[in-house]
Amino acid sequence: MTAKSSKFTDEEALRFHAAGRPGKLEIVPSKPMATQRDLSLAYSPGVAVPVERIAENPDLAYDYTTKGNLVAVISNGSAILGLGNLGAQASKPVMEGKSVLFKRFADVDSIDLEVDTCDIDEFVNCVKLLGPSFGGINLEDIGAPECFIIEQRLREAMDIPVFHDDQHGTAIITAAGFINALDLTGRDIKTTKIVALGAGAACIACIELIKAMGVPHDNVVMVDRTGVIYEGREKGMNQWKSAHAVKTDVRTLEEAMVGADAIIGLSAAGAITQDMVKAMAETPIIFAMANPDPEITPEAVREVRDDAIIATGRSDYPNQVNNVLGFPYIFRGALDVRARTINEEMKIAAAQALAELAREDVPDEVAVAYGGAHPHYGPDYIIPAPFDPRLIRRIPPRVAQAAIETGVARQPIDDMEAYCMALSARLDPTVDTLSAMFEELKRRPPRRVVFSEAEEDRVLRAAIGFKAAGYGIPVLVGYEDTIREKLHDMGVEDPGSFEIWNAAKTDRREAYIDYLYARLNRRGFLLRDVQRLVNRDRNVFSACMVATGDADAMITGVTRHYWRSLKNIRRVIDPLPGLKPFGLSILVTKGRTVFIADATVNERPTPEDLADIAQSAAFFVRRLGHDPRVAFVSFSNFGNPPSDKTEHLREAVCILDRRKVDFEYDGEMQADVALNRNLMELYPFMRLSGPANVLIMPALHSANIAYKMLAELGDARLIGPLLLGMRSSIQIARMTATASELVSVAALSASIANALDQNTGKTDES
Repeated sequence: MTAKSSKFTDEEALRFHAAGRPGKLEIVPSKPMATQRDLSLAYSPGVAVPVERIAENPDLAYDYTTKGNLVAVISNGSAILGLGNLGAQASKPVMEGKSVLFKRFADVDSIDLEVDTCDIDEFVNCVKLLGPSFGGINLEDIGAPECFIIEQRLREAMDIPVFHDDQHGTAIITAAGFINALDLTGRDIKTTKIVALGAGAACIACIELIKAMGVPHDNVVMVDRTGVIYEGREKGMNQWKSAHAVKTDVRTLEEAMVGADAIIGLSAAGAITQDMVKAMAETPIIFAMANPDPEITPEAVREVRDDAIIATGRSDYPNQVNNVLGFPYIFRGALDVRARTINEEMKIAAAQALAELAREDVPDEVAVAYGGAHPHYGPDYIIPAPFDPRLIRRIPPRVAQAAIETGVARQPIDDMEAYCMALSARLDPTVDTLSAMFEELKRRPPRRVVFSEAEEDRVLRAAIGFKAAGYGIPVLVGYEDTIREKLHDMGVEDPGSFEIWNAAKTDRREAYIDYLYARLNRRGFLLRDVQRLVNRDRNVFSACMVATGDADAMITGVTRHYWRSLKNIRRVIDPLPGLKPFGLSILVTKGRTVFIADATVNERPTPEDLADIAQSAAFFVRRLGHDPRVAFVSFSNFGNPPSDKTEHLREAVCILDRRKVDFEYDGEMQADVALNRNLMELYPFMRLSGPANVLIMPALHSANIAYKMLAELGDARLIGPLLLGMRSSIQIARMTATASELVSVAALSASIANALDQNTGKTDES
């Protein structure tokens, strides 16, 4: 897929890859390197000890080095995405991206290697000689038929898994969907008649896998550009196509489609016509997986067949065949048993695990991606969602078990239940849930989100990204000529497609003045005071847009201090009845997320305030897939040292006792005790079952200091702070927020607006 066909500008894509440290990866030590002793242990002379042990027993490399969790993503750039042969160097951004996906979805460390040759012998020899460094090899974007030869020769020469994802990743996800499509249509795999459209690496791999699952050879008719691949055909043939030739008088795709039960397409947009679909058998199975546009769109199929089960490679249609459902988890399972290869049994095990997962009830955190509805196993849900947190604990164990049973595992797993629990702990649910929440925005009617400081470059870039991602409709506040000129300079092809509001020009200004004067006239404000606020303060103007229904949500904060922005917004919009507005900051670190409240709103919270904030925060945290464990933090541990400065924390705990809430909480305690399991053991009476993930701070100053210090010095990604407890979705970002962070906050603002509507004027916190 070219940049021109994507949902962002070329400039935005280039800026993303160039910003800060260029590229998408860095190498970070996994051991402390602070003292000379650390360095002596890491290198000389301490490194000599594991060197000698590995020389005696090479398998110990899995114990003493990164080998057991390291996969090489390797390409020569001969078939980059939909761009063709652009060379090894040009493939590097894609390969880096693949490495990021390995880490993101399965905590597999990965490094990209671009091999500058199209000579098969040179490529194979290079990869083979690098083998001792890695626990697995993921081949990527290598043209056919060379990819078949390269993979086969490397599999024969190496004793670690070699996996060409363009072939087998697609095949495994396709097979999973195919299993369920057969089940839903009541078909027997041994009698199902299939058309395979396309004879490239991915299509051939799909057909080989479903044949391994039980589809008879003669039941598959493969079609390429020349026509049907039949026994005796000579034109355009090779050994891989010949392996799927069948005895048939059929010569064209149109003829092959007559009476076919299923078609698996990996060819080109528009290759399947409505007449072909009409000619298929009852309840046809149509996998149209060409990218970026399928062989036939689901809409076109529905016009002529309402009984079809349809899958595509697109995220904006149901049943997306997405390789990210497969390769990270397959390698996770293979690495964890130190497998020598990835065989057919392991692939089938992965496909079956995926198929079974789609038949189970969908958890709440996955339902978020479907607008709050729980999708059920059926024609529009035959493949799990990519953000399903259960994938990490379902697929790797099945892959690992298949490796053990087929004898390719070096290190069997004795306790599979404990292994599944360890897998669950590898990834933090926050990232998956936030991704799912953002995906939900694409499925629902778009929310209108006001960007109140649109003349700022960062804010304008965020608005462009927000719109391009499909999260909603950005409404820009500022001077029209200035914003249009900047949009043009930023590479937006149609600046006129952005909606821009200016207080001096809108015909809604008087309505906003009337609305605000009615609120403030008995608070000491004269009419001219209100007019000045609406005309000159963009936060007031933007908040009036939200309050009167001209927009659904709002984001601001980069040009003014938080407290000043909040003060003016509170003049326009009230808190929800009975709720205390508060700020919740989300700190995402490696494998762990900590929520901090309140760091932005309440300067000296009362015990009742703290209890309310704890309840609201716990509910929000639960929505993000966590079991909330709330700690009221202080400089004192349960009264040691005693101080009247911590009484409000102790009283907040007593208030929650009386309310009989359904989450864990305790305090007061020091932050290290709240977060460190070993220190928690010093207090056996503590109610928390594990380290806290929600920290309720004693006062605004300490909370603000803590979250800003962690954001600057810690290895953490800060999301927010989010403003919760208001009647409308209003978010005030940090002044230092990047464009990427602003996109996330704007998307969360739109998501919170959805929650407000779903609860008829009350947020989920209430």
